[in-house]
Amino acid sequence: MSLENEIRPLPTARQQSVSDAFAAYCEAVFERRRNSEEDFDEAAYREAMELALARLRSLEEEGLA
Repeated sequence: MSLENEIRPLPTARQQSVSDAFAAYCEAVFERRRNSEEDFDEAAYREAMELALARLRSLEEEGLA
């Protein structure tokens, strides 16, 4: 089997951009919800966002995201 056919981890630059893009999306949603008329538990949102980011970064380090 040649090296071209093997599954390789994503390059580091790509790994960083996945979590960075997700963090930017979360911040945009956070601001939208915060500025809306709806009830919004900011602390719970931040906690969930941090947990998701930690998991995503862990997967990135393993080359799986």
